[in-house]
Amino acid sequence: MRTLHTTLGPKRADEFGIILPHEHLFVDLRTPDAPGHGQADSAEVVALMAPQIEAIKAQGVTALVECTPEGVGRNVAAIKAVSEATQFPVVAPTGIYREPWVPAWAMQASEDALYEWMLRDLTEGIGDTGVRAAWIKLSAGDDGITPIEAKILRAAARAGAQTSAIIGSHTIRGRVVRDQLDIIEAAGYTAERFIWIHASADALDLNLEMARRGAWIEYDWIGGAWPNAQPDSLFIDRTICLCEAGFGTQILLSQDRGLFDPVKPSGGTPNPFTYLIDSFAPKLRNAGVDQSTLRTLLQVNPFNAYAR
Repeated sequence: MRTLHTTLGPKRADEFGIILPHEHLFVDLRTPDAPGHGQADSAEVVALMAPQIEAIKAQGVTALVECTPEGVGRNVAAIKAVSEATQFPVVAPTGIYREPWVPAWAMQASEDALYEWMLRDLTEGIGDTGVRAAWIKLSAGDDGITPIEAKILRAAARAGAQTSAIIGSHTIRGRVVRDQLDIIEAAGYTAERFIWIHASADALDLNLEMARRGAWIEYDWIGGAWPNAQPDSLFIDRTICLCEAGFGTQILLSQDRGLFDPVKPSGGTPNPFTYLIDSFAPKLRNAGVDQSTLRTLLQVNPFNAYAR
């Protein structure tokens, strides 16, 4: 039976409704050599982020995928504290962000050592948190994947092949996704277990090309929380286009919102996670997307992507 590993333990498909597949409870975008990088009082994180979780629970959201890997402040103790305070499952990653956010230890580590580290996170748990990683979050440079990023990706592909964990990559340029899929396939894994994160940053033709190859296409800037905001009409048009082309079961929809930022006093002011359900889903319905397809997009697809 396929299960989704969460901060509240492994869960079956019938235990979930809507799942948000790309959000952040905690991020530190300084490079890892910054003093206090990725550190915060878990009680402060709970105070800021628990109300955001309660708001989406009231919408029928039943889980959230945390997308902060090593390099940009992964803090599993903090997200576990929020999860336990709200009794809300959070899906945690292993993996490492792109240069220049790759930690010094990972720069120096061999591919084998990185593979073993990811495998431990996926099978035994992340450090002493008791939380098992469900998936692998990576990134790649906008101008092409670097040798260090390629090493990390090969290690991820091996860990993915061993566990069936999906790999998701923050990749802005679609041509770089081609190289990433080549690398993971050469390492013995499959495009069907790869998510192109931020796929709306590049052309629809490239989205379709990668979908034909088997990859998941994630539209995760819905609601304009970041400076590179895009209109809802773009996401609606692309979602409908991919569905009509037969790729409706490979689409993920989310917001890339949050978050507690340890650089800001008391973590700053979060962007609510509520936009997708309050505002965007009704627009999809008005555009002709039926309830069965909405269930696939918002509930079935996220579970199928992250479960193993």
